[in-house]
Amino acid sequence: MKKEHLKYLACPCCKGDLCIIDVQKQSDVSVETGVLGCLKCDAKYDIIRHIPRFVPLEKYAIGFGLEWTIHSRTQYDSYTGSNVSEKRFFEETRWHRRLQGEIILEVGSGSGRFTEQAASTGAMVISLDYSYAVDANYASNGTKNNVLIVQADVYRMPFREGLFDKIFCIGVLQYTPDPAAAFAVLPRYLKSGGSLVVDIYRKIPWVKRLLLTKYWVRPITKRMQPLKLYSWCKRYVEFMWPISRVIAKSPFLGKRINWMLLVADYRGMFSLSEEMLKEWAVLDTFNMLNPAYEYPQFIETVERWFKTVGLRDVEVHIGYNGIEGRGIKP
Repeated sequence: MKKEHLKYLACPCCKGDLCIIDVQKQSDVSVETGVLGCLKCDAKYDIIRHIPRFVPLEKYAIGFGLEWTIHSRTQYDSYTGSNVSEKRFFEETRWHRRLQGEIILEVGSGSGRFTEQAASTGAMVISLDYSYAVDANYASNGTKNNVLIVQADVYRMPFREGLFDKIFCIGVLQYTPDPAAAFAVLPRYLKSGGSLVVDIYRKIPWVKRLLLTKYWVRPITKRMQPLKLYSWCKRYVEFMWPISRVIAKSPFLGKRINWMLLVADYRGMFSLSEEMLKEWAVLDTFNMLNPAYEYPQFIETVERWFKTVGLRDVEVHIGYNGIEGRGIKP
C-alpha cells in the first residue's frame, strides 16, 4: 500500500485513524511489509505483500482463496478475449464509464475481474476481500495508481463511514454467514447521494430445489478440505466434458441436464473457446460445492432490506446472477 492510502482507512474496531508504525520492506512507491497502528485504541494490523490485512484467519472463506488463486485470470476479459465481465459490471451497476474524482468500494473482489472494470472508469477503487484471493487481485490490479486492495471482513470494514460515492457487492452476499446483516453494513459507508449495487442468488421453492443436485451433494463437499475437493472437481469435469458436449446438443434440456450432473455448462451463453468453457466449468463446479454458506433470498426479502436501511430510488429485480438491487443513500 502507498502511504497516501491511509486517508481511506480506519481501524475496524474503533474507527480511529491509522498510521504506519513499522516499515520492514518497501519499494519506491509502496510499503510491501510493515505494520499499521491505530492512534485511538492501539490495535495493530500487518501489511503483507503490499496489502493491509485486517483479518488474522480466513475461516469460512479459505476455499475462495484457493479457487481464485488457481483461477486468478479465468474470468478476466483481458484473458478470455471476451467482454463477459465488462458487460456484467456495467449492466448491473448502470454506472457511467467515466467516474474520475469518485471513490468506489468493491466488497468481495475474488481475483479482481470486476476490480479491473471499476478501475477502468478512472475512479479510485478500494477493493476488499476476506480471503487470500486479495493476492491474486493484487497481481492483476494492485499496481494501478487508482486501486487499493485490502483483506478485511465485510462485517468490520476498515474504512471511515460516509466515505464512498459508490459501493458494489457482486456475487458475494449469498456466501456470507448472515446476508441480511452484511447488506445492512454497506449503506453506512456511502456518502449522501451515493449509489449501492448488490446481487444475490434467488431462492426457489423447495420442490424445485430438490431438482438441483448440488444441494444433495453440498452437505458432504462443503466439509471436504478445499484442495482435495478442487482436485476431485477438476478430474470429474475433465472426465465428463466429452459427455457433456453430447448432452448439450439436446434442445432445451441439454445444458440443464449438465448442470444437474454438476458440470457448469456455459455453452451458448458466453462466446468462449471450448478450452475456456471447460476452465469456467471447473471453476464454477467447485464454486457450487465448496462454500461453507449459501443463502439465496426471495426478491421480497431483498426489497425489504433496501427499505429497512432507508435507501431511495430502489430497483430490485431478477437479473444476471439471480436478484439485482440498486439504491441511493438520501
